[in-house]
Amino acid sequence: MKVRERTEEQEFKILSAYAAKSRDAVRDREEDLCDFRTAFQRDRDRIIHSKSFRRLKHKTQVYIAPGDHYRMRMTHSLEVAQISRTIARGLMLNEDLTEAIAVGHDVGHTPFGHAGEYALRELIGHYNHNEQSLRVVEHLERGGQGLNLTAEVRDGILNHTGDNKPFTLEGNIVRRSDRIAYLCHDYDDGIRAGMIKPSDLPQNVCNVLGTNPSSMITVMVSDIITESEGRNEILMSGRVKAAMDEFREFMFKKIYHSAELEPDRKKSKYVVSKLFEYYMDNPGSLPQEFLEREERWGLQTIVIDYIAGLTDLYAIKQFEKLFIPATWGIPQL
Repeated sequence: MKVRERTEEQEFKILSAYAAKSRDAVRDREEDLCDFRTAFQRDRDRIIHSKSFRRLKHKTQVYIAPGDHYRMRMTHSLEVAQISRTIARGLMLNEDLTEAIAVGHDVGHTPFGHAGEYALRELIGHYNHNEQSLRVVEHLERGGQGLNLTAEVRDGILNHTGDNKPFTLEGNIVRRSDRIAYLCHDYDDGIRAGMIKPSDLPQNVCNVLGTNPSSMITVMVSDIITESEGRNEILMSGRVKAAMDEFREFMFKKIYHSAELEPDRKKSKYVVSKLFEYYMDNPGSLPQEFLEREERWGLQTIVIDYIAGLTDLYAIKQFEKLFIPATWGIPQL
């Protein structure tokens, strides 16, 4: 018996009846099975080894060009994966599936975080990072071939945010874990940046969740496991969910929509907008691999693909190269 087959057999023996089983996973294109890794393990590995995942280490979470200890999109994705695996293990669901969805859920994020996303949305009328994440893994990775991920992982990536929920419990875990992760680590970074203090939190949030990021995560994760045990749904108690919603409202007011960060948000949107305008007018300046896709997808789509894939610093460098005059040396007085 192959290692993969043994693992698949163990899933049916150990995991909950509600868990997604890797033996049942479906891909758009059939391929030979691995002797050692299950389908979901292979999906996780493909995402982690992808260029789009590596670029997340240089993409903004909240703070643009922050110090060493602030979160970026990659560290956010890893924290989502850790929280998701903890919940999945507590509920005897498929940890490998939750991890694969978690590490892939933000690979379509623009430079400068949501500021870049909003800029593209204003420019073309419709742009969502979760849809772009799906596009990245389906069509853009591997030189345009895509990663051929399982339907379960692709569904979880697409529906980690938005109106539609994933069709697996594992995908719904990631959807909850994403919010837990960004609220708690952005709160932690906000304290580090001097924008907020634990004493600023609403009293109900302090009473229910605490004021320490670690204890907050523990309370919410424990609540999800307790409320969802033995059920075909991922739930939170009314008390903890109300506190979490109040915490989220606080974070939007004090951090995400704060006047203090607005100048950088405006500058970021301006950079993205000017790059979009330039490449729409000068498509020949795009890399060849993008130009080769124009006939299939159209100019606007390939320009969006290119800009969405840029890291923060690379986008800034391109902007400087295209719009800032070169300095030829300062004369001695």
